[in-house]
Amino acid sequence: QVQLVESGGGLVQTGGSLRLSCAAFGRSFGSYAMGWFRQTPGKEREFVAGINWSGDGTYYGDSVKGRFTISRDNAKNTMYLQMNSLKPEDTAVYYCARGQGLAIGLRAYEYAYWGQGTQVTVSS
Repeated sequence: QVQLVESGGGLVQTGGSLRLSCAAFGRSFGSYAMGWFRQTPGKEREFVAGINWSGDGTYYGDSVKGRFTISRDNAKNTMYLQMNSLKPEDTAVYYCARGQGLAIGLRAYEYAYWGQGTQVTVSS
């Protein structure tokens, strides 16, 4: 059984920053890639960022490159997403997810477990 719990969402002004956390409960957190996705009503879940099992490999969606940073602490079973220079178009529900292997997946179907999501709202 794997449980993922996101936190850190909220309301922020354009240009501001937020740090999301994803706490993982269950075994073998450090053996899987992890990712962040986001979704707005009526749209498909969008890949935001991914990190491999060890944390030394990362990948970002084009819309967040240079603004967001993904990281993980395997000793704490926690993943993070530092979001800087936020824009209104970053407004979405953000989900963390655990992959099915060591490498980063770019598609939602490549992830086996999902958190409940945390709302991020960026005001203009």
